[in-house]
Formats: sequence, structure tokens, C-alpha cells
Amino acid sequence: MITRRLQSSIEQLLSEQAAVALLGPRQVGKTTLALDIGASRPSIYFDLENPGDAAVLGEPRAMLGRQRDKLVIVDEVQRLPGLFEVVRGLIDEYRRRGERTGKFLFLGSASVQLLRQSSETLAGRIAYRELEPIDMLEAVAVTEVDSLWVRGGFPDSLLASSGRSSMTWRRDFIRTYLERDIPQFDSRVPAETLRRFWTMLAHSQSTLLNTARLAASLAIDVRTLNRYLDLLVDLLLVRRLQPWSGNVGKRLVRSAKIYLRDSGIVHALLGLTTLEDVLAHPVAGSSWEGFVIENILSCAPQSVTPYFYRTSAGSEIDLVLEFSPSKRWAIEIKRSEADPRPSKGFHAACDTIDARRRIVVYPGERSFEQGGNVETCPASAVMRDLIALAH
Repeated sequence: MITRRLQSSIEQLLSEQAAVALLGPRQVGKTTLALDIGASRPSIYFDLENPGDAAVLGEPRAMLGRQRDKLVIVDEVQRLPGLFEVVRGLIDEYRRRGERTGKFLFLGSASVQLLRQSSETLAGRIAYRELEPIDMLEAVAVTEVDSLWVRGGFPDSLLASSGRSSMTWRRDFIRTYLERDIPQFDSRVPAETLRRFWTMLAHSQSTLLNTARLAASLAIDVRTLNRYLDLLVDLLLVRRLQPWSGNVGKRLVRSAKIYLRDSGIVHALLGLTTLEDVLAHPVAGSSWEGFVIENILSCAPQSVTPYFYRTSAGSEIDLVLEFSPSKRWAIEIKRSEADPRPSKGFHAACDTIDARRRIVVYPGERSFEQGGNVETCPASAVMRDLIALAH
């Protein structure tokens, strides 16, 4: 249930490419997915957080060269940067023998670092996929959408026996990142300062990034704050949604919008355990917006670029999906089921960017048309349309 859709995608990539990198935050299910894929064929698994496995790969060419007939799965691969140079030589050797696909599956929890290491060395030899937390389509069989929103999509949080157990898991997840994982990537980041920053971002969910204000609140300089933010983005915990900036002759907002990518982590940082807690908090609307955006983007084809749109005069689109320079969808997100009408600014913005589809996403279950060529539908309907386009 949790991995079926992506598992098929990864297996397809392995049939086309020598190496595949699967990216995602810790505890999102990368290892489970990789082992399920490995169970269907001869394979061998190495976890570079395991000292024994790391020692075995201390001389990687000799070890990996003996695994020619197996799919080699390497977990937390960013811990061994030099591995990609060895893998390039092996892939080129396999190609000369006519063995071109399905040789390596790499798992990583730091996207930019892993992409930089691998793209410089394995250009033309590797494909990438990101594993998101559980989304609405995957969770429908085991939980309601509101539970997914409150608890977030990490499997152990979503499937916990109670709301309290789910909150405990998320708090431990945050503590582990702060005390163990983040120092491995940047030892200069004080855990308590980063916790405060992470919490401030939760309070600022779906708002424009104001680095000067955040830096002043933390008593650090803007350069240091940007380093902290880059790290959280790199670890796939935060999304920087960029503004659409076409040449339309209008005064457009230039700052990015910031989202914590998992709604359950937002609520844990703010101490919100139940649906009632969330609905009573000022962050409710912003949290729902981020939740819907992440669900939609989890199904978008890789070629799609996401943006938001806002002018200084107030015209706004919560999410712009750009398929090509001439094809865009405009999406406005409503938390209210009673009155899901778009704002006047939404219509003006859609005209400006020449949106091919104009969609209002709301928490109801049925889809219907509004005036002005506006479709109103649940997020799951948009997600299914995107999946269909990808195929």
C-alpha cells in the first residue's frame, strides 16, 4: 500500500538505467522499498551506517566487482562520496560487456549533497526518484485524510496506535535529527538554535521567507540563517517554493514561500496532538495549504516545475504547475468546504499566466464546475490526473 506506485517506477528505471538513486528523509520507507525490490531478484544490501558494512566497502572496487550478477543496494550512500568514482568504472566495464541496466540502487537522505556527488561522476549513468511520505491516495485504505493531515505521512507516525504515540514518534524523530543526523552534515549548527529555527518555520508555514526577520529573532546573521535553511532543504524537510516570474509587466513578489514538507512535523513542533488542537490554532489554514501542495507534488511528473504567483496588488495563485512554457495549471487551496469560491485575485492571476486549467482544491468529496472555467475538486482528483499524465 505504501510503496506500490513508486516501486513500479523504480523497477522501470532499473530496467532502463544502470543506476538509480532513491532520495527521501529518514524513516520515510526507502529501505523497506529497496529491500522489496531486491527480494524480486538476486541482490545484496549494504548500509553505510552499519560499521561492518562500511568496513566491507572500504575497498569498494574489489567487493562490488564480485557482485556483477546482483543488484547492489547501498543505503545512506552520501557517507561514502568516493564510491561513485568506483561505480562509474564498473558501469562502463559492464556496458562494454553488453550489461547496461539494473546494477545499482542507491538510497540517500541528503538530496543536494548526493546529487552533487553523483551527477559529477555518473552523468548519463544514473536516474533519480524521490520517496515522499505517504500521500492521500496511498493512505485511503488505512486512515482518513484528517488523520493523515494531523499525523503526517511518515509511516510509523501515521500508523501509530494512538495520537499520543504518534506525537511521541514525531518528537523523537525531531530530536534524532537535531542531536545525531544534522551534526553529521554540519557540525557547526547548534542543536538548540536549529530547534528554535525549525519551530519558527512551523509558525511561519506557507509565508514569504523573510531572512532578516528570522535571523534577528535568532540573534544570528543572515548568512548563517541561510546555511541552516539550506541544510533543512537539503535534508528534504523544508520546501522553498519559488515565485513564478514570467515577463508579464507586473510587480511580482520575488521572495520564496517556505513550507515544512510534512504536516505532522509542523504540528509536533507546535505541540498540536489532535485534530481539534490543529483546527483551533492559527496555523490551521497554512498547514492545510502545505499538506495539499505536498500531496499534489508527490504525484506530479518530474518534468513539472512548481511555483506560486503573487503580485504586490494582491493577485495570487497558491500553486502553479508549469508543464512547459505554454502549459500551466493554476491551483487555489481552500480549507472551507462550505464556500470554495476562488478570490477575484485568482481569476486575474490565471488570466495573466494564461493558465490552461483553473482549479480550486477543497476538502469535499465531489467535483463540480464553477463560473469562469474554474473546476472545484478534492486534492485526490488532481493527484489522479497528474498520475495519468505521467503515464
